Amino acid sequence: MLIQQKIGNIKNHTNNIKTIDWLKLQWFETNKRIQRKHTESGLEIAIKFLHENPNLNQGDILFEDEKSIIAIEILPCECIVVAPKNMFEMASVCYEIGNKHLPLFFDKEELLVPNEMPLYKLLTAQGYIVKQEKRQLLQPLKTTVAPHGSTNDTLFSKIMKLTATHE
Repeated sequence: MLIQQKIGNIKNHTNNIKTIDWLKLQWFETNKRIQRKHTESGLEIAIKFLHENPNLNQGDILFEDEKSIIAIEILPCECIVVAPKNMFEMASVCYEIGNKHLPLFFDKEELLVPNEMPLYKLLTAQGYIVKQEKRQLLQPLKTTVAPHGSTNDTLFSKIMKLTATHE
């Protein structure tokens, strides 16, 4: 089966009788434009988003007929979980992680990063409250920052200025 677009999300769908056949993806597969996978029931799916990044999210519906729905399930993975104490610590942790060009996610008041032992050791050594857990990476933290050496303020410097005036 060829899928070229999303048709909705399960959370906005009124389903009373249809079977949901989950297409399980790792967090890093949610932005792949072309891939072949199998659903939970074994149905082969070819995803081909030629004109855009699919940006697949938990519960996105890829196919629906009168009997079933094929929807995305993002699998949990080993993560580093950081719970910053304040905005200054949040900015500092985001800067450390961003400086390593690692993907960063958030969930409520916590920052999540796919598990990487050197980063875990660095954050622990710097005194942050860090734990390792198996979690779903559902909400990427996307920012636009100025390149290194730019004369414009970076996101980090803007946050630092805000925290300096409010603490």
